[in-house]
Amino acid sequence: MLESLALGIEPDKLRSNDSEPKQLLEEAMSTPAPVIKPAKVDAEKNAIYRLRYDVYVREMNRYRNAADHEREFLREPEDDISRLYCAVDNTYNVVGTMRLTWGGDAPIPERMIAQYDLEPFLARIPSEQIIVGERFMVTTAYRGTDLIFRLFKTYLELVNEHRIQLIFGDCEPHLLNLYLGLGFRTYTRKNVNSAETGYLIPLVMIPEDIDYFRQVSSPLANIVKNFGEDCRTPACVADILAKGSAVQSERLVSKQEYWSEVHQALSRLTESRPLLFDGMSEQQIEHCLSKSNVIECRRGDRIIKKGNTAQNMYVALSGTLEVRDRDNVVGVISAGDVVGEMAFLLNTARTMDVVAATDDVRILSLSESIIKEIMKSDPESAAALLLNVSKMLCLKLLKRPA
Repeated sequence: MLESLALGIEPDKLRSNDSEPKQLLEEAMSTPAPVIKPAKVDAEKNAIYRLRYDVYVREMNRYRNAADHEREFLREPEDDISRLYCAVDNTYNVVGTMRLTWGGDAPIPERMIAQYDLEPFLARIPSEQIIVGERFMVTTAYRGTDLIFRLFKTYLELVNEHRIQLIFGDCEPHLLNLYLGLGFRTYTRKNVNSAETGYLIPLVMIPEDIDYFRQVSSPLANIVKNFGEDCRTPACVADILAKGSAVQSERLVSKQEYWSEVHQALSRLTESRPLLFDGMSEQQIEHCLSKSNVIECRRGDRIIKKGNTAQNMYVALSGTLEVRDRDNVVGVISAGDVVGEMAFLLNTARTMDVVAATDDVRILSLSESIIKEIMKSDPESAAALLLNVSKMLCLKLLKRPA
């Protein structure tokens, strides 16, 4: 879903929206609501494949090797065993879609088992209790409306009906805060690293853990069915979650624990060169770090994919990363460096790939919306931050070979 809701959700292109889910719902535009329905006939399915092509291939520069460019389709083997849904507007155009792959319909494909690291779960619970949501997306006209949430409501109605215990998906790092606010959790140290999709973080939702939905103030708390005292959470989940994941967030651990970890990581950075938060007070730094996440990466993980539309910035906390133009290494990022600042400052797509070159890479993912808010409302913090970014960019230019 998320892979757009990777859950399958592809950032339906809630692109810079690491905003609070409840806020997104409140700000939804009053556009006539499309009808959401299962895609049963070929015309509906073909419209879905064309919409995927428009969003993934044309707009996001993904899945070029898998797409049918002659028909302008993006159709995949999983479509033959999954439930496809379409959102149809009042002119009969498909304006949104999602794909739900449920173990109760057919065995979960090996690709999904590997991508979402499902083996530990499948070893202990039936596949009928697992569902994977993918290929969530809406057309440009419906981005910013509540359509993606209405698609997800339809998803949860299926989950409620069959008492499916676990929902899986993944998301890009810049969308992580949004999905954590919906009630998803990270659970594995093996993030997704795909040439077609880029870097994605696997997520799981436990539909009957009502207390957790309330704890994170999820807008889905009133959509998931409350079975009362009969609510159940698979016993294996607590064990698996306890092993930790490749992500740290104040939504996943206590705020005190998260801030302690971030401050320790920042304090270890060398002060012999400009750093992003130089000259800023503790309060200003914590404002900049609101809604941030710390992500562990492995050698070969492509953290930034050329052409991607995300515009958040990262601070390297440890390890070494390489900036690549195809197979050519054009720059090296080490602890303390900022990466992704060009897309943020120029409001443009990513211009290079950034790949983890060592196994000890940890990056701090900053919230694009928080930094933009600071630019508008806190000129003193914004000036200090932009001055530091400028100094760091100058050093990068000086290091480039003639």
